[in-house]
Amino acid sequence: MMTAQTDVLVNLKVNGKMYERRIAPRMHLSDFLRSELHLTGTHVGCEHGVCGACTILMDGKSVRSCLTFAIQVQGAEIHTVESLGTVDNLHPLQQAFWENHGLQCGFCTPGMLMTAAEFLDAHPNPTREEVAEAISGNLCRCTGYQTIIDAIMSASETMRTSGKV
Repeated sequence: MMTAQTDVLVNLKVNGKMYERRIAPRMHLSDFLRSELHLTGTHVGCEHGVCGACTILMDGKSVRSCLTFAIQVQGAEIHTVESLGTVDNLHPLQQAFWENHGLQCGFCTPGMLMTAAEFLDAHPNPTREEVAEAISGNLCRCTGYQTIIDAIMSASETMRTSGKV
């Protein structure tokens, strides 16, 4: 006999704002961000945690939001790509991706940016090889990665010289 699914209450902080919602226990964090909070910058690609398009930061650490249930992040602090900057005030990573042609179709870009943000926070003066290793879990079908690495290297320099690291 099937029983009705009971919604659960989830409380979390996303991009500096507190949210409380009643959701289905099986709702993935990526769906919660996109459907409940209308933060569509987090992309859903493979839905198996392989591509990295859905990468967000949870309490400062990268997480595949397509593999995480929203109720698992109860009380956590989440940062999505929307937290980085705005059109009028780009984050150095966003600016560097734009200037260095670090994106083409843009589908992988939010996950790349969030992965790079976490990486540069821990490694403010990386080598190209370290950057390549850091983003190796994020798939891009368009760029060949060189311009993404160029962008992250450029952003690291900008962030060091501006004191944003």
